[in-house]
Amino acid sequence: MAKDHIKVLQKNKKAYFNYEVVEDFEAGIALQGTEVKSIRMSRFSFGDSYVKITSKGMVIVGLHISQYSHGSINNHDPERERNLLLHRQEMKRIKRKVDEKGMTLIPTLVYLKGNLVKVQISLCRGKQAHDKRNVIRERDMQREMRREMKNFNR
Repeated sequence: MAKDHIKVLQKNKKAYFNYEVVEDFEAGIALQGTEVKSIRMSRFSFGDSYVKITSKGMVIVGLHISQYSHGSINNHDPERERNLLLHRQEMKRIKRKVDEKGMTLIPTLVYLKGNLVKVQISLCRGKQAHDKRNVIRERDMQREMRREMKNFNR
């Protein structure tokens, strides 16, 4: 059996800056036909989306999927809550981890696996302001070092 081809559509860079990622999970997402077409055209945004655990399962909130341009009157609602598709045992395990202090679920990646739309949800812990400043400082130092190396090689 051939491996499924994975095509990354969008990565949630803001989540990696604001949160420390502890663990990643792959989940399917229940979509309507026009939503799938819009996602394939990369007409969606994470914004401040997060995953909410309900009695019926897990729901992704705040994922904006633009209406399909060639859709009819039956086009989808861009801001609706969408169910995530996970095994029941996996949901229980994730729920136990989220119940720990300061943990939350954030969608970090949307990709196509074969012809299916998948979402990578990450178990995250919020970063403090000084941690964010350290990340910015490190990034600036790396950029400056690359610039100096480039000028040195000339």
